Amino acid sequence: MNLNKVFIIGRLTQDPETRSTQSGQSVTTVRMATNRVWTDKAGQKQEGAEFHTIVAWGRLGEIAGQYLKKGGLAMFEGRLQTRSWVDQNNNKRYTTEIVAEGLQLGPRSASGGSSPDSNFETKSAVTDIRKPVSPRVADADIPIIGEDEPVSVGVEEEERKISEKDLPF
Repeated sequence: MNLNKVFIIGRLTQDPETRSTQSGQSVTTVRMATNRVWTDKAGQKQEGAEFHTIVAWGRLGEIAGQYLKKGGLAMFEGRLQTRSWVDQNNNKRYTTEIVAEGLQLGPRSASGGSSPDSNFETKSAVTDIRKPVSPRVADADIPIIGEDEPVSVGVEEEERKISEKDLPF
């Protein structure tokens, strides 16, 4: 059994770039950075960043291009894909990208700015190209999670013990 699945949460390093293929299909490229913090052997706090390229096709790409902006927080779900080509100097080049299959928009700024279009095509901030698109919902009906607000606010979960017999494996 094989699995190629990526979940990435980070901030955009530039505005998304949307274009069309020769056949007319929409494709959006998103450049994102993720940060990592660790303590080295000497006990010093270290920080590093990784930079990622995400490719979103069709309606998912259109939504990313419309709602995401440089500096914005987003989560992408997708798969890794490596492409190769030959450059002008006849050298073989490679790049590894994340092909997006789902997108969750991050919290909006306190100014409330999201986009000039007041309609959004999902009931929550999650868009998955494998699921049918729900009817249009006004921006005012989409719940807003503040940057300082814990993700679990308003979520009521019943705590229960899980036994080994409940596990599917």
